[in-house]
Amino acid sequence: MYDTTLRDGTQGEGVSLTVEDKLKITKKLDELGVHYIEGGWPGSNPKDLEYFQRIQTEPLKQAKISAFGSTRRAGSRAEDDPNIKALLDAGTPVVAIFGKSWDFHVTAALKTTLEENINMIRESVHFFKEQGREVVYDAEHFFDGYKANPVYALQTLEAASKAGADWIVLCDTNGGTLPQEIEQVLTVLCKEISTPLGIHVHNDGELAVANSLMAVRYGARQVQGTINGFGERCGNANLCSVIPNLQLKMGFCSLDSAALRQLTEVSRYVSEIANMTPLSTPAILWVPVAFASWKGGS
Repeated sequence: MYDTTLRDGTQGEGVSLTVEDKLKITKKLDELGVHYIEGGWPGSNPKDLEYFQRIQTEPLKQAKISAFGSTRRAGSRAEDDPNIKALLDAGTPVVAIFGKSWDFHVTAALKTTLEENINMIRESVHFFKEQGREVVYDAEHFFDGYKANPVYALQTLEAASKAGADWIVLCDTNGGTLPQEIEQVLTVLCKEISTPLGIHVHNDGELAVANSLMAVRYGARQVQGTINGFGERCGNANLCSVIPNLQLKMGFCSLDSAALRQLTEVSRYVSEIANMTPLSTPAILWVPVAFASWKGGS
């Protein structure tokens, strides 16, 4: 379980967290048993820089803190890139770097060549591995890129894999992918990529949870999401739904079983700190009941 409430979640409409807020939520997620907590983008604002400085003095039980950023810029060296330097200075054991998978974005947005984009991915991942960091490579807009040019999209993943990435995360950044498309793509990639795969899904099609579950079914072993599904536009995959579905219905041990009883509390806690109205539907209330039934309770 890779939680990005403190980074992707803060891009949701009306969500604004202070450094103190982020520290409180970090501790709560650590108590829940989340494996990775993405704290923010240190190259983007002073608040995230302060968070990464302060979190180093906080005793956590088991969660790994991750800093988020991009690959190096076109035409530069990784060691000279300001964003890369900011990620390194964050001092986290894990870095998550995103790169382009869609050939259209490479030529139209980055205005560089397809070959240079491959170099950017490979050299950025390699740089952080040389620094002893665990590297999560986020393949931005992967499913759209794969539909447009599957050969090139696969080459971007291979570049990250060969450079030593510990995880390769397939991102449905536009949130428009269907569950059967997740199945088709994961079936191919699990045969082609030896690096463990993850999934990061946005909810524009109201399918973020379904697509996350489908990805796990077909080989993904890391799920990225947020508490309550907070996130830009229509939100991200809601970990409060993903976790019990994986555990109770699909047989995957995503967290300690006792942690399931804490999900409702965590959901409300994060909503309160973010000054967001808790979900009015009973969706977040079913977990303790379902867990009791599963254990033979009433």
